[in-house]
Amino acid sequence: MLSLLTTLTQSQRNALIASYLGWTLDAFDFFILVFVLKDVAADFQTNVTAASIAITLTLAARPVGALAFGLAADRYGRRIILMINISLFSLFEFASGLSPGLVSFLIIRLAFGVAMGGEWGVGAALTMETIPARARGIVSGILQSGYPAGYLLSSLVYAALFGLIGWRGMFMLGALPALLVLYIRRSVEESPAFVAPSARRADAGLANLSHLKVLRAHSNRFAYTVLLMTVFNFLSHGTQDLYPTFLEVQRAFSVHTVGLIAIIYNIGAIFGGLLFGALSQHAGRRVMIVAASLLALPVIPLWAYGSDPVTLAAGAFLMQFAVQGAWGIVPAHLNELSPAGVRGTFPGLVYQLGNLLASANATLQAAIAEAYGGDYAFALAAVTAIAAATLAALACFGSETHGADLGPADDGHAGGLNPP
Repeated sequence: MLSLLTTLTQSQRNALIASYLGWTLDAFDFFILVFVLKDVAADFQTNVTAASIAITLTLAARPVGALAFGLAADRYGRRIILMINISLFSLFEFASGLSPGLVSFLIIRLAFGVAMGGEWGVGAALTMETIPARARGIVSGILQSGYPAGYLLSSLVYAALFGLIGWRGMFMLGALPALLVLYIRRSVEESPAFVAPSARRADAGLANLSHLKVLRAHSNRFAYTVLLMTVFNFLSHGTQDLYPTFLEVQRAFSVHTVGLIAIIYNIGAIFGGLLFGALSQHAGRRVMIVAASLLALPVIPLWAYGSDPVTLAAGAFLMQFAVQGAWGIVPAHLNELSPAGVRGTFPGLVYQLGNLLASANATLQAAIAEAYGGDYAFALAAVTAIAAATLAALACFGSETHGADLGPADDGHAGGLNPP
């Protein structure tokens, strides 16, 4: 599968690099808060549960960004909207470090969520419409691995620099992704599916209809993918957002130990996304999502109840290998399920609506932990077990359109399952 990457043209590689780095740096900016949540709460003289509302607001605002930036991308093109999107989330990340109080901090994180919500859908559409279908599985894994790569980057920065720059300095470093705009402006071309004649991008004559009419025409698929992404987000955020807090508060590990464990489990996440994404090209999207979800279940005791840092690190590695393994299939799966003509909007919108429905996860888990005397392990384990089992069931009984034509980049060599 790796040999397929060498067959990509320079233009296709540039689109992949830009979208990968955009998602990586977007995730880097988001996960900074996960590491400094306790410190933000202390600085603003509140508790972790109250401070975690910032995570909830960020996740809840992401559908707004997905819709707004997605509509713009379908009208004006993926490339220019991606540049605007990256500039905005970098700006709001920097502003987070200047917040004078909790209320202003929450407002800025809400605005950051809007900007963050647009990046994934626009970047994924640009990439999937640019590459050939035969490379879609492995590229999907690469693209989605940007998320744990961003988490890994924030882990490294937290371990190395937090003691020197504090939580405010961490957020100010989050402005650096704005430099990616220069690369996109210089090296990335517009999606060939967007610039092609509308007849090539049409789906049974739907190209001339409004976005709303297209979504209505595919209402069952829209509802299913929103539900699917809700459970996906409960699984990912349920295993990530409060895990550092669990290690710091319940296990009383040092900043260095927490950062090191986070580095280890994000390496596992990257490997999982790459492997399962590549395997889905031949085995099918749903089969590999089910396999990855079920793999997470037996790992829960090791991940949540390990007796020492080494055991917990091993459990966390395996957990994120499974969770992000399932996620590595998502970019290809959602873009293949998307109706033509609304691909800038559909994948990102259903993803972020799922985020909205799962946005209370961090606050929910924090409240469960407090209700059980600070037992974060129980809160993490309970949510993860339910989410993993539900995701496996939804994927098993869902649908896929493996190998669907996404535009001029497709060359008739999809090499996958026929649409149901």
